[in-house]
Amino acid sequence: MGFFTFVKLMMTLVDLLIFLSGTTIMALGLWVSLDRGTYLRLLGPFPDRALEFLNVGYYCIATGGVMVLLGLVGFCGAQKQSKCLLLGFFSIILIIFITQLAAAAVLLYYSADAADILTEWLKYMYGMDTMITNIWNTTMTKMNCCGFFNYTDFLGSRFEAQNQGNLPPSCCMTDIGPCSRAEAERRQVKGCYEVILQSLTYHGNIVGGILVSIEGLEVNMQNTKQSTF
Repeated sequence: MGFFTFVKLMMTLVDLLIFLSGTTIMALGLWVSLDRGTYLRLLGPFPDRALEFLNVGYYCIATGGVMVLLGLVGFCGAQKQSKCLLLGFFSIILIIFITQLAAAAVLLYYSADAADILTEWLKYMYGMDTMITNIWNTTMTKMNCCGFFNYTDFLGSRFEAQNQGNLPPSCCMTDIGPCSRAEAERRQVKGCYEVILQSLTYHGNIVGGILVSIEGLEVNMQNTKQSTF
């Protein structure tokens, strides 16, 4: 495989990843916007914040749509080696970067509310609501974590009261038998928030390194193959 073929393949893979990510984000936004009944029920303990969080759906639709467009433009630019399309590709990347900065500011503003909502789910709805219980069980099992911050999120919860003071098995890293408060304290299983942040940081560094490498290859390709464009 030649150098330019490799660069073209890498750009195609990145464009495909962007396209699929945009489709997923747009689908999430459509779910939030169209299935308002379920979303409002999940935000039941915080009715004053419900409408504000519904606006996230519109943001996801817009962001997902831009990412889908970006993936298509980048793919066409890579295949046709079009300078105009590649310029549009990098322009949209810049727009998305600026948008992500704005989104980060919004997430920072709402981070405390999100933590409150998730811990309220654990206190009052885990074990009572099938959907929320399944979501948390899947998350805790797959990521080997317990609660949002840690096992203390379940202390005083309805689940603990209805299970003779026991906590979910994930808080003791076991699939069988009861998980007592003392055992959970001894095990000190990490909260899902910490685990997710670590995972995002790790994979973000990998993806960032790959993207920087691809950008370097693209610049090199532009410098050594000016006649192509």
